Amino acid sequence: MKTRSAILIVLLVGAFVYLTSYSNFRGTRSLPLAKIWRQSPLELTVADAQPAYTPEEANRIAVYKRALPSVVNVTSSQLSFDFFYGVVPQQSQGSGFILTKDGRILTNYHVIENPQQVEVTLSDKHKYKAQIILQDKAHDLALLQIDANNLTPAVLSESRDLQVGQNVYAIGNPFGLNGTMTTGIISSIRSVREPQGGTIENAVQTDAAINPGNSGGPLLNSRGEVIGMNTLIASNGVEQNSGIGFAIPVDSIKAILSDFTKYGRVRRPSLGIASLAIGPDLAEQIGLPADYGVLVQKVVPGAAAERAGLRGGTQQAYLGNTPIYLGGDLIVAIDDDRVTNPQDISEIMDRHQAGDTVTVTFYRGPRKLTLKLTLGEAHSVSA
Repeated sequence: MKTRSAILIVLLVGAFVYLTSYSNFRGTRSLPLAKIWRQSPLELTVADAQPAYTPEEANRIAVYKRALPSVVNVTSSQLSFDFFYGVVPQQSQGSGFILTKDGRILTNYHVIENPQQVEVTLSDKHKYKAQIILQDKAHDLALLQIDANNLTPAVLSESRDLQVGQNVYAIGNPFGLNGTMTTGIISSIRSVREPQGGTIENAVQTDAAINPGNSGGPLLNSRGEVIGMNTLIASNGVEQNSGIGFAIPVDSIKAILSDFTKYGRVRRPSLGIASLAIGPDLAEQIGLPADYGVLVQKVVPGAAAERAGLRGGTQQAYLGNTPIYLGGDLIVAIDDDRVTNPQDISEIMDRHQAGDTVTVTFYRGPRKLTLKLTLGEAHSVSA
């Protein structure tokens, strides 16, 4: 009896092994993997050759290769105190770009504010301690010097003729990710207030992704030339890209560097006025003799405009909820340049230095007049 049971068990186990080895649960025959591979080898569909880049891709790659050696990582080290008054080292990172072969580096002031040490890392990973030779908080610029030679300087373009819609490229170190490139377009040209309290006149607004760590890096045109310095994002409290970033225009940067070269400090010129842009509708409503220009709201006491005899408004009114002053002079030109808004004045100032003399054309009531004005030095937010 025991023998018969043992034989039965062996037969059942053998049948189970057979079924599980040669068929699946649906009853389909299962073949060994090697046999399946011989009967039906895996055939991949592979491109005959590397596809050609589109013209846009080829240009983007060329811009990156051309500009990358000029872009640097800037690390600023500070010492702070924790809850127990212990010294705690802190670091902040940003970007910058090379100005000269002998190691002049440009970045944002807020990237290196109050540092104990500043270090610059080149695209080839070489690191250098940097000396700060210029800090301009008002314009959020800083100039560094490293002990290096034969560097690749960035090529500076112009920003006065930038157009909304043209392609731009940003290269920097967002979140410490070195050598990151993003692309977009110029979304607008507008003046914006900075967290430090200053104003970026004619800031280049872009939808190219800009994040913490991009500050101080270059904004480039389609030829790989610098048209601005990435410095600010509109984040609504969230420190990451929102599709709205701003760059300091390169013309302002060149004017500030020119001041530093000539005087050893920044001396930006100013008319010494607060002004309001005038368009056709507003001109008709107020009863002005021209349908464009900037209406002088106030003149800064003792500044260039007051010394030259320009007058501000005396009659308070409201434009929506904004108080304005009527009755002041209406500036329509400076030298041979037509003036339609405060940004035009800012661009003209970028081509001058404090102490230069300009000819101002303006209306006082119905009379069209001109006067000579010696530009003063900007000490406050004015045109």
